[in-house]
Amino acid sequence: MTRLSILTVSCAASLAMAIQACNIETPADRVTTLATAERLAQLDSVIPALMDSGAVLGMSIAITADTGLVWARGFGVRSSETRESVEATSVFEAASLSKPVFAYAVLQLVDEGVLDLDTPIAEYFEYDDITHDERYRLITPRMVLTHSPGFPNWRPRGGQLTIDRDPGTEFSYSGEGFVYLQLAVMNLTSEPLDQLVRRLVFEPLGMNSSSYLWQDMFEETVALPHNAEGEVMRKYKPQRGRGNAAASLHTTAPDFARFMMAVMNGEALRDSTAAAMLTSQIDVDTNVTWGLGIGLQDNAAGRSFWHWGDNSGYKAYTITYPEHGIGVVWFTNSENGHSVLQGLLAATVGGEHAAADWLDYEAYDSPSRVVREALVRTYEAEGLEAGITLYHELKATQPAEAFDEYLLNRLGYRLLGADLVEDAIAVFELNVAEYPDASNPYDSLGEAYLAAGDTARAIVNYEKSVELNPDNTNGIAVLERIRG
Repeated sequence: MTRLSILTVSCAASLAMAIQACNIETPADRVTTLATAERLAQLDSVIPALMDSGAVLGMSIAITADTGLVWARGFGVRSSETRESVEATSVFEAASLSKPVFAYAVLQLVDEGVLDLDTPIAEYFEYDDITHDERYRLITPRMVLTHSPGFPNWRPRGGQLTIDRDPGTEFSYSGEGFVYLQLAVMNLTSEPLDQLVRRLVFEPLGMNSSSYLWQDMFEETVALPHNAEGEVMRKYKPQRGRGNAAASLHTTAPDFARFMMAVMNGEALRDSTAAAMLTSQIDVDTNVTWGLGIGLQDNAAGRSFWHWGDNSGYKAYTITYPEHGIGVVWFTNSENGHSVLQGLLAATVGGEHAAADWLDYEAYDSPSRVVREALVRTYEAEGLEAGITLYHELKATQPAEAFDEYLLNRLGYRLLGADLVEDAIAVFELNVAEYPDASNPYDSLGEAYLAAGDTARAIVNYEKSVELNPDNTNGIAVLERIRG
């Protein structure tokens, strides 16, 4: 066994034993006992160990039981530069956890008769961005809330919004749909997004540290975003008129916990509307469906509602079991935040999580991540040649599952992002040699050559990428641009 594998087994085993210590006999019992003093005390040591293993800089987490907040903690730092500590009340970007909060406000408007879930949104608002496709007149608020309007998640930067699937036919996650519904709701109510949600959600629930816009009070408490290397990133601060129902919510773990409890208890909604929110509207994957604005999961502990968030430098997750009155939410200020997703679920509510499996984020202890980080450390300490030598050594000794076309690709982009263009080219060239029949390595090598100013070689590699994958729209668009 190599030194790398010994270290990997040792670290993974010690953390696994720490999580195992929290285990209760059945999934239902495990959820029910989450709020006990013993279980909560264990989290004080398990969470920092997980964060350290996953290179997560900071985290704020809150746990609810029945109608109350029973535990909230901050771990790590708000900034790797200032080393200021994360508190339970530190402000984070909620990312896509913005969506269920907006959905909750929309459902209140439905109860008030302001709009109808099954009336085409076009009857409320003419959306110039999509009038080129007549199918947009079929899109309803229900389709947006169940991610079935047919839109992509986001349109290409500077590109046109398209309808890629017939509206209402299948689940396809879309932030664009929420923006469309946001514009319609703002038109109907004559209220800006943040003002509307403050009136319907934030103020009634006591979410006093929450906003879809940047607030001056956030300056003293915000957890800054960090890249995968732990470097502080530029903080986006949405100003007036720039709030985004799909992604710009800023909040705290205790504030969002109050929202979770409101959804669980159906506050401010008619009984039928509250029930519909947590009723499966559309299939997503095995044991995963979508309600109205929120994900639903079924496992041995019963039905839960959940959602995840993924902004640059911020990752978040929430899950609540209404039958047991238990919920948890956490926010991280690290690009690595989802590497500990499965570990945190195991340490808190436990059980099998089809939703997390469906998301398929790379875990901190996955073979590919362990190998990649070993390559990065060797590269930083000894240079590119030593890193490539280690790659070949590890490929002969480590599990085959650790190696695919994305392993070197991620390392190459890490170098490209650090402006180490020549080294990035060398890594991408190795990836092309390792996977000559895969389209993506050629696309990445083309991008690196373009960054180096070598247009001729960039064209050759983009052409090969498109030849191998005619549906590579990025490669096609780049070729059109650089050919003039």
